[in-house]
Amino acid sequence: MSKQNYNLLLADDDEDDCDFFKEALDELSFPAVLVTVNDGVQLMDFLASITTGDLPDILFLDLNMPRKNGHECLTEIREKEALKDLPVIIFSTSLDNEIVDKMYAKGATYYIRKPGEFAQLKKVIENALTTASGNNFKQPMREHFILQP
Repeated sequence: MSKQNYNLLLADDDEDDCDFFKEALDELSFPAVLVTVNDGVQLMDFLASITTGDLPDILFLDLNMPRKNGHECLTEIREKEALKDLPVIIFSTSLDNEIVDKMYAKGATYYIRKPGEFAQLKKVIENALTTASGNNFKQPMREHFILQP
């Protein structure tokens, strides 16, 4: 990766998932700062509070959150001029093809099914950071949209 330090944002209401993500990121060789928010309202408030130049490099977005879900957040993000280019990686327990297709159509950058094992989580985060940065954070063709560990 060419960038010195990555600013990552994780929007997930599951505290254990946030802790595992943070631990996995700490064990990887990527220099990154992680900020977490616990629901969609917090996410949108956080994004509204920062200037365009300070946006996270990647948003990892859970779909099933209280108050405002990931579907609603992604729609709002893509509608806002200041946020429309923010790379959004869906990070969900579901791998329903219909949902994956909707997230692709709404402009998500990649889709990850949350793995159950810590080693797999590390691999998929590393794969996401490597692949997304290697692709200049642009949405790939549909057949490359789902990232695996």
